[in-house]
Amino acid sequence: MMRRVVRQSKFRHVFGQAVRNDQCYDDIRVSRVTWDSSFCAVNPKFVAIIIEASGGGAFLVLPLQKTGRIDKSYPTVCGHTGPVLDIEWCPHNDLVIASSSEDCTVMVWQIPENGLESPLSEPVVVLEGHSKRVGIVSWHPTARNVLLSAGCDNQIIIWNVGTGEAMINLEDMHPDVIFSVSWSRNGSLLCTACKDKKVRVIDPRKKKIVAEKDKAHEGARPMRAIFLADGNIFTTGFSRMSERQLALWKTDNMDEPICVQEMDTSNGVLLPFYDPDTNIVYLCGKGDSSIRYFEITDEAPFVHYLNTFSTKEPQRGMGYMPKRGLDVNKCEIARFYKLHERKCEPIIMTVPRKSDLFQDDLYPDTAGPDPALEAEDWFAGKNGGPILISLKDGYVSTKNRDLKVVKTNVLESKPAPKAENISTKMEDKLEEVLREFKSLRDRVILQDRRIARLEEQVAKVAM
Repeated sequence: MMRRVVRQSKFRHVFGQAVRNDQCYDDIRVSRVTWDSSFCAVNPKFVAIIIEASGGGAFLVLPLQKTGRIDKSYPTVCGHTGPVLDIEWCPHNDLVIASSSEDCTVMVWQIPENGLESPLSEPVVVLEGHSKRVGIVSWHPTARNVLLSAGCDNQIIIWNVGTGEAMINLEDMHPDVIFSVSWSRNGSLLCTACKDKKVRVIDPRKKKIVAEKDKAHEGARPMRAIFLADGNIFTTGFSRMSERQLALWKTDNMDEPICVQEMDTSNGVLLPFYDPDTNIVYLCGKGDSSIRYFEITDEAPFVHYLNTFSTKEPQRGMGYMPKRGLDVNKCEIARFYKLHERKCEPIIMTVPRKSDLFQDDLYPDTAGPDPALEAEDWFAGKNGGPILISLKDGYVSTKNRDLKVVKTNVLESKPAPKAENISTKMEDKLEEVLREFKSLRDRVILQDRRIARLEEQVAKVAM
């Protein structure tokens, strides 16, 4: 019997392609802060990039279509007093973004529908609770207004953004700097990678460590850990000989990894980006000029190398577009926004297909923008998986709700005024004006008749 040499996979021929120069975002002073975050966040409306700013911290928010050279006077989001370290778009509202900074605060911003026309320095809400710089922000995947922040005070705080309150404080769990935090698919668990070389799985509402692995990677350089859709954990780190590694772990038994692979001897931290729909992990090393991608399956060796996309320029950071922002007509399965020293370059990952029809095997239903739970429900102990949407006709953005702060500092929906209410008001006003007009007209007619009678009397007397 012939042994199959090449593993069958519909993603074996995925290829990356950088866009033309005129579709890049040019002349951007990308941040030089020595912090291992992606420096870039993307959604179907905007690309946000942390930039160099004098006298504080700032980031750019550009509508996706605003390509070409970006003017130096282009307005920024500039409320932080220290450099911005991390930014993330809210998965449930494409106009809301959170940022964390060296000034120990987290801020949540509402971006105008058509982008910024003037500098934005007033956040919707400021979250204060960390005593050292805050390097990580991450929105809950399925509950509205739940935001996590991790700081260099080794604490994780989970906020209800609607009230501006710190609801859960995970202290004394991490003795050293937290390198990464990842939510599980339904947001019931967290996994963290810490400088003490441990990967921990945490139930945040019970404030309990469910599982942990010491020396997941033995090297001293930073690790990353992310949850996969099936509940397993994927990690990147360094071996004792400083070789870059990736590994796969079962959460219910972390004694031994499912698999470990060594990659190369470069010293850039590997940032993993994961697509739960296709089970592909993309690894972008800081300072590398390549993106490697792997498919994760149930058969050995479990993590299958697919290909590498390479360019000449090293990357300073990377943004990753949510699935609903992709062009399904071109079989696009991922899009990255690669930061150079002075520009941002979109890179498109495509599966080559001859047919123009919708490829439902490439696009299973994906997480949509509607939250499954409200913040209060999640803090009360409820869980909900993502609400899925079909991409068959392409994702069409619905009207985003405005967020506003009221007396209790609640971010709440401000519904658009109803058309029928507006028209009713107009009709009422018109009727009122018509009534007044008729009344005046009647008075004028009456006056005219009186004048006519008086003139008749004067004529008779004169005769």
